[in-house]
Amino acid sequence: MKKILLVDDNEPDRVLYRRYLGRQLGHERLALCEATSGEEALALYAAERPDCVVLDNNLPDFDGIELLADLQQLARPSSPCVVMITGGGNEQLAVQALNAGALDYLVKGQFDQELLCKTVLHALEKHEWQQYENRYHAELGGINQQLRDSLHALDASRRELAEQARQLQAANQQLARTNLDLDNFVYAASHDLKQPVNNLRGLFEELRQASVSTDPDTALMWRLVDESLHTLNATITDLGTVVQEQRQPGTTRPPERVVLAEVLAEVLTTLRPQVVAAGATIEVDFASLPAVCYVPGSLRTILLNLVANALKYSQPGRPPGVVLRSRHTPGGPLLQVQDNGLGIDLVRHGQQLFQLFQRLHPEAASGTGVGLFLVNRLVQAQGGRIEVASQPGQGTLFSVYLGDSSALGVARA
Repeated sequence: MKKILLVDDNEPDRVLYRRYLGRQLGHERLALCEATSGEEALALYAAERPDCVVLDNNLPDFDGIELLADLQQLARPSSPCVVMITGGGNEQLAVQALNAGALDYLVKGQFDQELLCKTVLHALEKHEWQQYENRYHAELGGINQQLRDSLHALDASRRELAEQARQLQAANQQLARTNLDLDNFVYAASHDLKQPVNNLRGLFEELRQASVSTDPDTALMWRLVDESLHTLNATITDLGTVVQEQRQPGTTRPPERVVLAEVLAEVLTTLRPQVVAAGATIEVDFASLPAVCYVPGSLRTILLNLVANALKYSQPGRPPGVVLRSRHTPGGPLLQVQDNGLGIDLVRHGQQLFQLFQRLHPEAASGTGVGLFLVNRLVQAQGGRIEVASQPGQGTLFSVYLGDSSALGVARA
């Protein structure tokens, strides 16, 4: 249904327009309303919002161009659909009407029913198309604005990320310098402290040999001082080893084919006094994976520390039993060291297991808390990881995944 507003102060002309337009225009049904003055036309337009206005230029209270301007104000933000009817021979007025916003014009007395209907229908179609274009451009403008806003936000985010990256890089560089300075300090301190500690041990031996006291408490004092000096010396040595490992990663030997049984034989030779003293049994099963590609010194240090801990933290009254196995797994080559010793309460101490200077059984044996820290760092340096399963009083299983690049398959004899 289309609403048409007829604005003309001449009754016969309005009757003619009603008859020409009828109740239907093409496929569109029509509803006609009439105004005889400019004031009435403005009131009807505000109330009815007609789809098209057929406007006579000569009204008693308004000039047609002025009324057209007022209709445009009422129609904002849209625009009115107006067909201006002018007097004969006044083409200049018609041009003014078109320039002022009328969609078409007719000369009074020079059109019939067909021309009026075509003109009004064309004006309606043109107006609908203009409205569509306006909506399209408005939507496109909104999308463009959103894109501009998004680009501005993206640029701001990029600048922020670049600044954060710069700050992070600067912080990392500062941290690297700090760590290097700290490592250098610790290494120098551990190196420089060795000689004073050795001097103390020498003085201690001289004092103990020169002592003639028979007091039992004196003997206990000598033993405690000896143990303290031994612990201090071991701590300094181990600390220097850890720092040296971290200070010179580039000087580490490249991975090579290592036969596990040969490395274990070296380790057991070093630990032979502890094995014999504890009455320990060592079981080995390297049949599934007899060799791996690894840094020989690192693998020796890993096995030495794990086996030494298995011997050191044994269950009182139970000879140590150590089992070593190797095999392929989906997670990479696996080396396992299992013991029947004191075990670890992983709920309480799991987070501390590989921390530097952490000792979980200080009452069981002397130590510095460096071994497992060093083992973990060596394994991680090769892209591997360590998993631990343990029960207090039952023993511990260390599963060392050596990294994807470690496997050589079954070694040739």
